[in-house]
Amino acid sequence: MKTDNQKAWFLVLPVLILVAFSAVIPLMTVVNYSVQDTFGSNQFFWAGLTWFDEMLHSERMWNALGRQIVFSGIILAIEVPLGIFVALNMPKKGFWASFCLVLMSLPLLIPWNVVGTIWQIFGRVDIGLLGYTLDALGIDYNYTQGFYAAWATVITMDVWHWTSLVALLAYAGLQSIPDAYYQAAKIDQASRWAVFRYIELPKMRGVLTIAILLRFMDSFKIYTEPFVLTGGGPGNATTFLSIDLVKMALGQFDLGPAAAFSLMYFLVIMVISYVFYIVMTNLDKEEGGK
Repeated sequence: MKTDNQKAWFLVLPVLILVAFSAVIPLMTVVNYSVQDTFGSNQFFWAGLTWFDEMLHSERMWNALGRQIVFSGIILAIEVPLGIFVALNMPKKGFWASFCLVLMSLPLLIPWNVVGTIWQIFGRVDIGLLGYTLDALGIDYNYTQGFYAAWATVITMDVWHWTSLVALLAYAGLQSIPDAYYQAAKIDQASRWAVFRYIELPKMRGVLTIAILLRFMDSFKIYTEPFVLTGGGPGNATTFLSIDLVKMALGQFDLGPAAAFSLMYFLVIMVISYVFYIVMTNLDKEEGGK
């Protein structure tokens, strides 16, 4: 009779312990704060679901959520098609292929706070190339005071920073397509659009699912870049959920509402990511069944 060897669990145990200390225990701490109130001196009082109810009726939170959804939607609408376009036009072999891969990887290597600082200087009218050029062209541009200028700058900054990730993932999907597919399409005199629609796009669907999930989750919890660039301003124009949460927790020291806010924030990301995953996997099954 064959018996299962359970010794492999000892290899997983260090990872489980690490996850417990780095994720589970902090999460339980947040849950603890979300159902209690404190007046300092480590004296806590049971508050139940009071903070969750307060957040659900908070106009401030709903406004931040609306800005966050709009930002993530714009980011996905720009970066995914742009990344695919870049990947389709990158060289497939040789020196220039390696050169393009290195070039596309450079923005991903820059720390988030440095990206915000770069664009903060880049957009200044007095010393920044972008701000100075737009001012010289007679375009009224000031990302610290103008609503649309702030949004345009934050979106452009994110597109510059993260489109490379989508492009590299799409490029990896394209590289996995056998040459026989292209040869068959050439024999059938298929158009460029037909090659993309029936050969390249289906082969990229798996990596695009990963790209969309990664970009959505990262854009939905973006903090460092817009905080360094605009500080959430002008006014609350670029105060996304993460920035609003930090202001509530550290600026106002409202630990209970901030803890409830963070749990609801986490739940929203999980639910929307799961919906994205289900939709994309269902599309894969439908394509595979045809």
